[in-house]
Amino acid sequence: MSVSTCFTSLLLVSSLLLASHGCASEIDYSSAPLANGLSWTFHEYNCPKLESIVRKHLKKVFKENIGLAAGLLRLHFHDCFVQGCDGSVLLDAIDGGESEQDATPNLTLRAEAFEIIDDLRELVHKQCGRVVSCADIAAIAARDAVSLSGGPDYRVPLGRRDGLSPASTDVVLANIPAPTSDTSAILTSLATKNLDATDVVALSGGHTIGISHCTAFTGRLYPNQDPTMDETLAEDLKQVCPTANSTSTTVMDIRTPDKFDNKYYVGLVNRQGLFTSDQDLYMDSRTKDIVTGFAKDEKLFFEKFVFSMIKMGQLSVLTGTEGEIRAKCSVTNQNNPSLATLPEEDQETAAEL
Repeated sequence: MSVSTCFTSLLLVSSLLLASHGCASEIDYSSAPLANGLSWTFHEYNCPKLESIVRKHLKKVFKENIGLAAGLLRLHFHDCFVQGCDGSVLLDAIDGGESEQDATPNLTLRAEAFEIIDDLRELVHKQCGRVVSCADIAAIAARDAVSLSGGPDYRVPLGRRDGLSPASTDVVLANIPAPTSDTSAILTSLATKNLDATDVVALSGGHTIGISHCTAFTGRLYPNQDPTMDETLAEDLKQVCPTANSTSTTVMDIRTPDKFDNKYYVGLVNRQGLFTSDQDLYMDSRTKDIVTGFAKDEKLFFEKFVFSMIKMGQLSVLTGTEGEIRAKCSVTNQNNPSLATLPEEDQETAAEL
């Protein structure tokens, strides 16, 4: 549901922009440091068609529903911020155990995004065998979600392995900043992951695509309206979310909600950020100039976003013999019934992958 009917035309314009999008200007990220075990060419020989397989499938998916691009990007964020980019957010709960998906910050992760990762896992496995981790597939899918919705195209360092267990609900809550968080809280939280103020502002630009549920921001509307919110936006949002507990959704970028661009920052400058965590980036002196710079210069935003994504995508990665390469993204190999039925010697081989 859009903020107002007047935004219908914006949706049409953004679709046209998406259709005409080619590759973004090349960004030199060769100086980006890589974690041990990751490389730009990790699957060059064991799965040379990996990235083309992923992109070909996602082009079909996004042609049907470009809104799913935001879902895949958010899935990667929520995986990496918790216990590192290990695909643990993809794991379903087993026998009453915990799943990261059950934690409050992850309840709005789109079911379709998990299904897409599973589909990609199957396509890649069919072409190359079980040599590519779910964590690597999620990272590539996030990059393609950005690129295919109008943002920068860039290479992703690969070689991640999949984690063997999900994080607890408490760990998820402690590591994913709430949309009600102010800039101080977010800077403090992400500093523990070696992400600085520029990284925080750049990664927040992921909100230039996608939707949000009312409950993530109605605290800014009821019982008292947040004075930092644009009056017109507030009135439109009250139509979408007539009560604090409304279950409706709305776009996060009122200008170009389906196009990955710098208009999110233009919105912040005009006090049209949806979340406290968004708008406060412009209100806080430590991040205001960064927001303003990105609002004025889309190329600068793209450049910083790429570097921050590469940086975030390496948080606490498992490499080498750590973790495993899952045969199915939603379950570890140990708990995968299809692997358990293999002959004993094949099970041992599977466990080593």
